[in-house]
Amino acid sequence: MDKTIADLRQDYTLQGLSETEVNSNPFVQFKEWFDQALSADILEPNAMTVATTTTDGKPSARMVLLKDFDDRGFVFYTNYNSQKAQELAENPQAALVFWWAELQRQIRICGRVERISDAESDQYFYSRPFNSRLGAWASNQSEVIENREVLEQHLEELKAKYQDREVPRPSHWGGIRVIPAEIEFWQGRSSRLHDRLIYTRNEDDSWKIQRLSP
Repeated sequence: MDKTIADLRQDYTLQGLSETEVNSNPFVQFKEWFDQALSADILEPNAMTVATTTTDGKPSARMVLLKDFDDRGFVFYTNYNSQKAQELAENPQAALVFWWAELQRQIRICGRVERISDAESDQYFYSRPFNSRLGAWASNQSEVIENREVLEQHLEELKAKYQDREVPRPSHWGGIRVIPAEIEFWQGRSSRLHDRLIYTRNEDDSWKIQRLSP
């Protein structure tokens, strides 16, 4: 008998998460979990959902790749004319979600956003492969195009133009940093009684850790 969507379920039994196990610094805790995701050979462990909203509350979400993180926040790169960047310009708040099924773990991050410095964007842009740098010029991200051929033709024109030249970073392309106010670590547990520990930033930039009911 075929299963229905309602029949799909997985009991999580790998491990737990307690207040005594986590680091008091959520960025250190994130690195510990991220390193474990790398060691588990998860496909693109830096893939994350980025959720944004317009000023009138219309939400949207998409998958992007985390490219850097430190105590300042979590960085991804985009076309500043894209839908997500325009929504973040209007309403500079975002939510990130990482889901690592193999480890039965989820991380949720919420906070305000800022553009990173031109120097930081340059450093990452010039580390990218040649075709990826051209792609930042070839695509007017989120705009309607007639067909794929238009995109591919533009890329070929750019290849010819920059064959023997440095590809500059477009002024409309760069990094966005999410500066977290909250970071939640979620560990799947049996019977849907999952472990949820949330770090909330205090006014003095210290962090409060609390357990949430699943």
